[in-house]
Amino acid sequence: MALIVQKYGGTSVANPERIGNVARRVARHKALGQQVVVVVSAMSGETNRLIGLAKEVMPNPSPRELDVLVSTGEQVTIALLAMALQELGVKAKSYTGSQVRILTDNAHTKARILKIDEERMRADLDQGYVVVVAGFQGVDEAGNITTLGRGGSDTTGVALAAALKADECQIYTDVDGVYTTDPRVVPEARRLKSVTFEEMLEMASLGSKVLQIRSVEFAGKYKVKLRVLSSFEEEGEGTLITFEDDKQMEQPIISGIAFNRDEAKITVLGVPDRPGIAYQILGPVADANIDVDIIIQNVGADGTTDFTFTVHKNDLSRALDILRDKVQGHIGAREIIGDDKTAKVSVVGVGMRSHVGIASQMFRTLVEEGINIQMISTSEIKISVVIDEKYMELAVRVLHKAFGLEEV
Repeated sequence: MALIVQKYGGTSVANPERIGNVARRVARHKALGQQVVVVVSAMSGETNRLIGLAKEVMPNPSPRELDVLVSTGEQVTIALLAMALQELGVKAKSYTGSQVRILTDNAHTKARILKIDEERMRADLDQGYVVVVAGFQGVDEAGNITTLGRGGSDTTGVALAAALKADECQIYTDVDGVYTTDPRVVPEARRLKSVTFEEMLEMASLGSKVLQIRSVEFAGKYKVKLRVLSSFEEEGEGTLITFEDDKQMEQPIISGIAFNRDEAKITVLGVPDRPGIAYQILGPVADANIDVDIIIQNVGADGTTDFTFTVHKNDLSRALDILRDKVQGHIGAREIIGDDKTAKVSVVGVGMRSHVGIASQMFRTLVEEGINIQMISTSEIKISVVIDEKYMELAVRVLHKAFGLEEV
């Protein structure tokens, strides 16, 4: 008997009608003889509403009490879904994260899962129940309610699948799979039948919003088969996220084009060209908990060099303040410049390992459109470039065509 874990996001359970649709889908899987565990998010917009209420009462809410509050969103959804299943004649039980005992650390609002006690779920499954579990939440050793932060319900689904050794973890969302790029930018974008964990990790980290990166990392670590499906369409095969095999290497070299509008560039001009200078620049930025992405240091001339790196646009002004207050005078840099009109475009594919010329094809395609490359970053399976934001969509379209991604 197959055991599957299904996760439904906020838009899938946004109102009683959609909860009814989810219940009917789950009932169909149960009728096929499968054991089913369902993980649900709060109704669309509910978590933001609860956070808004908290901030009306306390501008900077206590993290512990905020977790107590926002975890109620999922509690509403699990009870309603269990009722909807019972109305269809399907045995169902709902559990909060603390009832299942999803044990986490005590980092409120961004907790990490440490262990899951799956005994109660197994007992219910053996008795023919559908088990409905609240996503995004757990409990620490002291019994405090915790929440897992952004993408928490995806992570809950994958973690339960790992604990139960499920045959598959199905993530239902508002798209019917992982695409070669965003169809809103490239209408010819094509749904991928399968993609490797490595490729999905790169695409998630580079801006693809289909899956949260934490859940993909978790699935890769515990070898959980993931499938992305649409909760608004009748059963399709979606996209299977799996492990690389020999056959994969014979498939297209590039799997997708990812992009990110949230990159901002900082250049520190006239930096003394001496050992340790990179740490002196980036150390204070890291201490402020600002993530740095691409880094370039130019070849030194006349004893000085220029140092350029990217941060999230939301962190740009804070990073500039830190550099001007704590770094510029200390290291004797001439000037610090910020640019928030940049974007990152990346080509991703495990086939790069066994094929040459990908970078030159990418760069040639961009230069033919008059698109200037400001920065370049590479790994085994991806090449990223930073370009002027106004050319981002054009770059995605021409690269998608150049690598033949619209072809079946």
